[in-house]
Amino acid sequence: MIEISDLKKTYYMGKIEVPALRGIDLTLEQGEFIALMGPSGSGKSTLLNMIGLLDTPTSGGIVIDGIAVSALDDNGRSDFRLKKMGFVFQFFSLLMELNSIENVALPIMMDDRKNDRAAMLLELVGIGDRANHYPNELSGGQQQRVAIARALANEPSILLADEPTANLDTESANQIVELFRELNKKGQTIIMVTHEPELGEKADRIIKIKDGRVVA
Repeated sequence: MIEISDLKKTYYMGKIEVPALRGIDLTLEQGEFIALMGPSGSGKSTLLNMIGLLDTPTSGGIVIDGIAVSALDDNGRSDFRLKKMGFVFQFFSLLMELNSIENVALPIMMDDRKNDRAAMLLELVGIGDRANHYPNELSGGQQQRVAIARALANEPSILLADEPTANLDTESANQIVELFRELNKKGQTIIMVTHEPELGEKADRIIKIKDGRVVA
């Protein structure tokens, strides 16, 4: 469970305050597929980054599985991210000199079974037959599937996706969200930022954000 209470984030441009989050209160249950939606600049990606411990709040708190993660130091945050979270972004960020199975195995490079797990994850996301292909030999949708497999490498309890379909054509985008639905059916908690209403509707719950506040 993720409990967010009065979460605020203010950025500063010189002496100018730029409020990104203005007091977010939310409870997200384990096993949910959540879509965070809102116009550009609404704060949805900022909220995702807060949940993912990629940024720190100005005030307020986040509790995940009973741990007050917003109070952790840098080492504690890094350790929590590594053990509990997987990230998928709109830019695939694959290493071009590594093939698919090597990219997926990167987060588990110290595990003797890394290639076995990487191969299983590629099968899970539907591209087991592309294990030895390099990123420049894959379509955008296939590269994003590799990125999703990599995000699942450490068996995260929470999968965070920030505009994961933004660089994909409509068909590929629908396929990626359907893949998220399948992962969610198997118990994976997923929080996805998207600006596409038809994709957001495939989630269990839509949380709409505007001007740094939850509006629906």
